[in-house]
Amino acid sequence: MAEPTTGSTVPRRQLGRYLRGLRMDARLTLKAAASRLEWSEAKMWRIESGLTSMRSHDVLTMCTIYGAPADLTEALMGLAKETKARGWWHSYGDVIPEGFDVFIGLEGAASHLSVYQGQLIPGLLQTEDYARVIIRAHFPDKDEEEIERRVALRVARQTLITRVTAPPTLHVALDEGLLRRPIGGARIMAGQLAHLVEASELAHVVIRVVPCEAGLHQGVLSGSFFIMRFPLNGDGRASEPPTVYADGYTGDLYLDKPKEVERYEAAFGDIWNQSLDEEASRRLISEMAGSYEQG
Repeated sequence: MAEPTTGSTVPRRQLGRYLRGLRMDARLTLKAAASRLEWSEAKMWRIESGLTSMRSHDVLTMCTIYGAPADLTEALMGLAKETKARGWWHSYGDVIPEGFDVFIGLEGAASHLSVYQGQLIPGLLQTEDYARVIIRAHFPDKDEEEIERRVALRVARQTLITRVTAPPTLHVALDEGLLRRPIGGARIMAGQLAHLVEASELAHVVIRVVPCEAGLHQGVLSGSFFIMRFPLNGDGRASEPPTVYADGYTGDLYLDKPKEVERYEAAFGDIWNQSLDEEASRRLISEMAGSYEQG
């Protein structure tokens, strides 16, 4: 996988937004700024999009060209150092799909996750056995050692919802159909659904099932997605803009424009309103776990 995406995601994105704002205040186009810095436009775009870490010296050069005040320049140079901090997932770098480290960094920084899944149990709630079946099917050419590394990565991500300090609020809507899809067979599904019930009992986790009777709802049209919201700064503003993530068969999609996020928020609201309440959902999942156990 490509090296430029290593480092801490949130500081990269924050720094990119500040540098883009300074460039625009200086009335420089991306092309003009790239020319003055003797960089490619592609490099500039990656910096401003938060897709690459930065050296303090490069930030100083950019701030000088943009005419940024000394105190802001110093602060951004400090932020640049944070972009090189490696997340816990770095040790799994050999098995993280290109670009997915961006998602892991955002997921780990989020204070609230709204998740809709119509096909598979979300990775944060998968058992090892369930995850292993999916990963093996998705990477049929990989050997068992790499499969197990990928499973370990998925399990390591799950400490996010069990951590003692400030775990994120997790709202999950699952189509009833995916609970009835026997991934890996009856034994694995029984264990997976029992795990869902256990997770739903955590104070910060709410799992609801969208019944088949709901018919056509917005999730059928949108496909599966995550909405990530981030903690507030001391001034009451979000430390990061809300971001929508949708994983596709051939690539990932990140959306953070307000209108895009609003549309997905509306879709999630529709899905949530058409789902069973928390108790009814837990009861249904428990009953289905029992039916798998009985064979």
